[in-house]
Amino acid sequence: MKAELRDNLLARLAAGEPAFPGIVGFDDTVVPELERALLAGHDLVLLGERGQGKTRLLRSLTGLLDEWAPVIEGSELNDHPYAPVSVWGQRTVAQLAEATPVAWRHRSERYGEKLATPDTSVGDLIGDVDPIKVAQGRTLGDPETIHFGLVPRTNRGILAVNELPDLAERIQVALLNVLEERDIQIRGYQLRLPLDLLVVASANPEDYTNRGRIITPLKDRFGAEIRTHYPLALEDEVALIGQEALLSWDGTLGDPVVPAHLVEVIARYTRAVREAPQVDQRSGVSARFAIAAVETLAASAVRRAARTGEAAVARVCDLPSVVPASRGKVEFEDTEEGREFEVLGHLLRRAVAQTFRGHLAGVDLSALQAKFDGGTTVIAGDEVPAADLLRQLGTVPGLAQLLERLGVPDGAESPGQAAAAVEFALEGLHLNRRLAKQGPDTRADGKTIYG
Repeated sequence: MKAELRDNLLARLAAGEPAFPGIVGFDDTVVPELERALLAGHDLVLLGERGQGKTRLLRSLTGLLDEWAPVIEGSELNDHPYAPVSVWGQRTVAQLAEATPVAWRHRSERYGEKLATPDTSVGDLIGDVDPIKVAQGRTLGDPETIHFGLVPRTNRGILAVNELPDLAERIQVALLNVLEERDIQIRGYQLRLPLDLLVVASANPEDYTNRGRIITPLKDRFGAEIRTHYPLALEDEVALIGQEALLSWDGTLGDPVVPAHLVEVIARYTRAVREAPQVDQRSGVSARFAIAAVETLAASAVRRAARTGEAAVARVCDLPSVVPASRGKVEFEDTEEGREFEVLGHLLRRAVAQTFRGHLAGVDLSALQAKFDGGTTVIAGDEVPAADLLRQLGTVPGLAQLLERLGVPDGAESPGQAAAAVEFALEGLHLNRRLAKQGPDTRADGKTIYG
């Protein structure tokens, strides 16, 4: 099994293909360590905070297996036709020889995953005596009275244990022989099953040291411990959101559009929350925080589109909906109790200001600002259609340059995208103290007024 993984990994490296497609932000850090561990034939533990893609990375290992593998048809333990490990498989080959029926298992079926919960038993992982088989006439000394657990059933595959420290210590002991001697023991049976496995696990550092722990003998048997992390670069955060956010909708309104600058706002917001001193750093801020935020942004745009009949395009006015939706995904320090929404709102406004400076620094917006010099006001908000927002401003000077700087392709602009760009510019001017604003939190009608 490990030789199979090694050969396929070397083939991908030689061809210049990514070893783990769909994994974002780990190319220069985690992936090289994982490749070395696989080439060395090591069982491994991925150690990292929640939402760092540990499970996704473990599941992607199946891509390095052969697409199809031969097994004796009907085998519980995926016996190889030329080297069966079970008593049943050995007897079948002895009786049928070349006529032994062979089935083929796809690589996706050669992955077993167990979430380590406190109620997990040795029987779940290794196996136990099956009373039904005993009742059928087999003796207790017959190895075929055993109902095998997940570990032997994953023979010739990859066994993943998620959140390993949550597994009770007495249950972890049952894995010691699996990792070193590659055999199992069940209720006094000395079964010499030469299991062919790659054992991988995930763990959270907090659980690793406090709430639960991996027992020392088990840690010693893992060949590699690999630390994962959140995306280090803003570009990786944006790419991860774009890859994972579920933005397809079935309906007459079409798919919602979340402009690139608003996706960047969410990425910056996520990173700011992650680094905020008010947030419990031991807990971390999952990548699911950013994904859910963008999906909420899109849902707000779809809601407006359903009410106004326009195309669904997210705007700055949809951003406040992100704060209450994301509150439950963040653990705050005890001293910040009661200030959670205030902190998140502040960080979101800061992310908008940073994105504004990143894209529109140096763009002359004085003509847009001059439209307000005579006391003109513009009503915005999530109930205001894009056409109404643009109608209030009339001709917007420099709109083409504004759209270009925000990444809207020439000729692809729509009223919704134009309104999104203009509203973003107005919000940026306000955050840079060049425009006044009355927000929905200070008005009974829930509207936003720039002036």
